[in-house]
Amino acid sequence: MEELAQLLMQRQISISSVESFTVGGFAKAIGSISGISAVYRGTLVSYQTRIKRDVLHIDEKVINQFGVVSQEVAGLMAIQGQKLFDCDLCISFTGNAGPSAMEGKPVGLIYIGIAYQEHIHTFCYHLSGSRDDIQKQAILLGIEKILEILK
Repeated sequence: MEELAQLLMQRQISISSVESFTVGGFAKAIGSISGISAVYRGTLVSYQTRIKRDVLHIDEKVINQFGVVSQEVAGLMAIQGQKLFDCDLCISFTGNAGPSAMEGKPVGLIYIGIAYQEHIHTFCYHLSGSRDDIQKQAILLGIEKILEILK
């Protein structure tokens, strides 16, 4: 996270996050970096579907068609978070960290969305391990993907 934070601060790229199954883990990690307040706008933990619908304004038709654990919803979470926080970059996390299948989707299926300037990137992973392991792996993958996009 240190490398990402330094790059964001150097380039003055504002960032926010919208998190579901990671429950603020990305926010905690980035918020622990000294000086990050220069670029970090905040986070929204949209754990329940109704928050995705009512606060992020993700169309219920999209949620019903694809489910909250989907590439479509991950992308929209990032786009809507970018608007909500008025920032250059927003990362989103949605997925199933367990302990059981959800929406017919297996434990470990996760999606990361990254809205940067006018572009949206989405990534799908099938992770394994405990609930905590899946959350930590997802956050590390998110950091890695942001770095790739910015470099």
